[in-house]
Amino acid sequence: MGGIEVLTYALLFIGLYFEVFVLLTFLSSPARERRQRPLSTRTPKVAMIVPCWNEEPTIKGNVESLLTLDYPEDKLDIIVVNDGSTDRSGEILDEAFSNHPRVKVIHQMNGGKHAALNTGIEYAKDAELVGCLDADSFVEKSALREIISCFDDPKVAAATVAMSVHNPQKPLEIMQHVEYILGIALRHVMSAVNGIYVTPGPFSLYRRDIILKVGGFRFGHQTEDMEMALRLQREGYWIENAPKARVYTKVPVTVRGLVKQRTRWTSGFLRNVAFDYRDLIGNPRFGVLGLLVLPLGFLAIVAGIVLFAMLVYTTAEDVIRSYMIHNGIPLSYAISSINFEWFFIPISVLSLLAIVSAAGIVLFIIIGKKVSNTPARLWTGIIAYALIFRFLAPLWLIRSLKDVALGTKRPWR
Repeated sequence: MGGIEVLTYALLFIGLYFEVFVLLTFLSSPARERRQRPLSTRTPKVAMIVPCWNEEPTIKGNVESLLTLDYPEDKLDIIVVNDGSTDRSGEILDEAFSNHPRVKVIHQMNGGKHAALNTGIEYAKDAELVGCLDADSFVEKSALREIISCFDDPKVAAATVAMSVHNPQKPLEIMQHVEYILGIALRHVMSAVNGIYVTPGPFSLYRRDIILKVGGFRFGHQTEDMEMALRLQREGYWIENAPKARVYTKVPVTVRGLVKQRTRWTSGFLRNVAFDYRDLIGNPRFGVLGLLVLPLGFLAIVAGIVLFAMLVYTTAEDVIRSYMIHNGIPLSYAISSINFEWFFIPISVLSLLAIVSAAGIVLFIIIGKKVSNTPARLWTGIIAYALIFRFLAPLWLIRSLKDVALGTKRPWR
């Protein structure tokens, strides 16, 4: 058995181990109780904060979606922080909401998303809970009531929702939609063991007093939602998930935009975890997060790059071997000599493990759709995910690793 094959076996084994862990946790009592959790009877004062920078196409619809939330009007404030936009975002906000009794529009010089969030938190003085909704996202009217029940447990400091893609049409959007549904399943399962390491910008909720206690939001290597989640975990708080609280977000529609976004996410993970929160890794005090989730996050990045390199190497080797075998033989004869008898295709242990691993991913996508009731063209998305993701992911993984190694800092957009 060659070194490449041994490495592939090891990576597949680790992947399957994680999938079995996720499945068993999904079937466990804590996860089942979360799926069956009734709506809370409490209606604490909530302030939803929308940090906005150059979101002209979506900002009005974003705020309007918050105004439709099924929640007592006197218990919900909406604070929009225009963080030095250079497009018409500020004008649109003033025209639409400057005199609205439930919407507070704040204009400030550009300081970054973390600064905009801290400004909103400062204004929300009488709120028990503060939420963040990215300006390119839209909530369903029941989302806030669904997520409030997460805070019936006093040790919970933050809660996340079921995030999916807004109106996916293009293949790249459909692929990301399925990926986000997979994320719904994983966040739901990880919440049962306090293994969530990021509170995504599209509609995460926090206890205001705890956010102030830990020092407010920070730059966090352009991933302030991840940095805050890790800080809350370090302080011993729980991060919950409400799988039926749905929010839809805009996603990149070009390969260049997607690679840029994911490079920021991945490099943010590497910098936050490897530099600022490395004490969490392998630390039994932090349970599944420290012993499994964060180490496997690093391994997934390395594995993605290694498997891609192996694919390129073996493909090149096969092409060269094929050329050498058929050199001088007419092309028509070479093609006719290829055997497409599927019944006789050799099935190895390696290929069986790969099939089982892929089936596990499909199962979790189905679970994510079911627990959140998210509409999706599921099988079209799974095919798009299988055909596109494996070839694009190495682009941002390699780029992120290079950026971190060289200390390269990239702009938000």
